[in-house]
Amino acid sequence: MLVRDRSTRAAFRDHVEVKREQFTATLDRERSRTFAGIRIEGILESSLGVVVTYDANRGAPHVLGRHSIADTGLYSVCLAIQNLWLAATAEDMGLGWVSFYDEKFLAGLLGIPVGVRPVAWLCLGPVSHFEHTPDLERHGWRQRRPLDQAVHLERWGGTAGSG
Repeated sequence: MLVRDRSTRAAFRDHVEVKREQFTATLDRERSRTFAGIRIEGILESSLGVVVTYDANRGAPHVLGRHSIADTGLYSVCLAIQNLWLAATAEDMGLGWVSFYDEKFLAGLLGIPVGVRPVAWLCLGPVSHFEHTPDLERHGWRQRRPLDQAVHLERWGGTAGSG
């Protein structure tokens, strides 16, 4: 779904701001200060809002993979978002995923039918430049972990030197 209407985008931005404030209230003082400096949305500044949804009934009942892994369809939606992100970046466009919202609010705002899940509001538009360091790392929210802590060989905890 493509969202260009400024009043719709403003209503969503206002909702996101409330959710951000609620999250901030759960943080200690130091984390709150760190979080305050992180830009988490560009709803009004971006050229376009792209809302990605998931309908578990689409193609049912014969959806490959879903008989054994219930979330296969949702994973496919996330992969499609990643592909869109890569394509946007290749075209020198910025893309950001807004993650501070209630799904029910967004569904109501956009008239999304019951049973269809809003997975992402993406902010898409031109950017002046791309940072080399991810925002959360640059602002001190999170640090990257070493690859050997994320990759396991053969079994959980297995390292390349343990085989």
